[in-house]
Amino acid sequence: MVVVNSMAGIAATDINIAESAADFKQMLLTEIAQAKSRIYISALYIQDDAAGKEVLDALYQAKAQTPTLDICLFVDFHRAQRGLIGEKEHGGNRELYLALEQQHTESINIYGVPVKRKELLGVLHLKGMVIDNVLLYSGASINDIYLQQAGRYRLDRYYRLQSQALADNFCEYLQRCFIASNLAPLLNRGVLPDAKIVKRNIMRLTKLLKSSKYRPFKASEHADIQASMFVGCGRRGNQLNRVIRDLIRNSQDSLVIFTPYFNLPKPLLRDLDSALKRGVKVTLTVGDKKANDFYNADEATFSTVEIVPYIYERLLASFISRRQKYLDNGTLSLRLWQHDDNSFHLKGLVVDKRYHLLTGSNLNPRAWALDLENGVLLDDVKGQLTDKFAAEFQRITQHTKVIAKASDIERVQNYPDKPRKLLKKLRMTQIDRLLKRFL
Repeated sequence: MVVVNSMAGIAATDINIAESAADFKQMLLTEIAQAKSRIYISALYIQDDAAGKEVLDALYQAKAQTPTLDICLFVDFHRAQRGLIGEKEHGGNRELYLALEQQHTESINIYGVPVKRKELLGVLHLKGMVIDNVLLYSGASINDIYLQQAGRYRLDRYYRLQSQALADNFCEYLQRCFIASNLAPLLNRGVLPDAKIVKRNIMRLTKLLKSSKYRPFKASEHADIQASMFVGCGRRGNQLNRVIRDLIRNSQDSLVIFTPYFNLPKPLLRDLDSALKRGVKVTLTVGDKKANDFYNADEATFSTVEIVPYIYERLLASFISRRQKYLDNGTLSLRLWQHDDNSFHLKGLVVDKRYHLLTGSNLNPRAWALDLENGVLLDDVKGQLTDKFAAEFQRITQHTKVIAKASDIERVQNYPDKPRKLLKKLRMTQIDRLLKRFL
């Protein structure tokens, strides 16, 4: 049994799961249009593209309709001020935020959260969208592919939790850490603080975030399901990491893990191996390299950063080869997800068909030690989410293939010339160790 500090009760009927990225987008827009008191959204980014503009336009319309509406958006400070990787000089999404603010008579607040001095060293990866007393929880950010704007999609999990306790706690954390602290500047107004002030504020915020937690819930009334909230930043004292480890170490019968980028931290690998040795049936669903957002099949335009999916695949092949006996006896089941040119971004755990962890954490060394992450844990002791999760699992795995042995993974010698030669070079120079550290 997993023990947590505090829980909030929520009825099973107040938990719903959207079936697709397009459905999630419509759910978000519907909630925004109906908002009466508050909208708080935390995401890695809100992109300057069709979907990002549609969501931002909806927010300004909601503000015009209800001027008292409290609208606060939180995005990564560094990510908001650069263009896409490989894009020419560009001011980033902040240019859109400034333009929209000037176009409207109403104002909304878009805060840039600088988790670390540089994006490479850590980002705001804390996810969640509160509209009144509804918490929409997904690993998705806001752009065309996450919201299936034009056919292509990036698959994630899409939970709607109707709970004032969860919504209040989520908003209180954002208010306390980013607004009241005065350490996250507004991106859509005026001039940003100078470099010295930004540097000083980042140091203060980093220190604050490493010890930050959600407030404990008040004593929860009897309910179908008990919900807990966790946050984590850094290796030491990371509450979310501890809960993830506790879930795996206390698993007894079954363990379902979703992760888009296979590079489990060493502590998780040890915990997973212990679970396999105890006979826990482990189902691991991972994105194929072709379902990685860095994948590029065109050798003519292949760049160094696009080696990333191939590195993940080699790590997965190594993992499989060392655990073949568990695949053979059925204790371990491994599925690779790929669907046309769509990508795979979902993550989370389900333990013993009772505990459901919704999280934006990619379960990799970067999430484990660098980024600000959060999660919601649902304790379904009565099994009232069983059917809903079974339907979600079927949707997730309908585009997967079962991996029975390491040779089912494409071999290095069969890779296109550029990634094959680059992998060889990385091994020779030991640069792959550095890459793995930040992936």
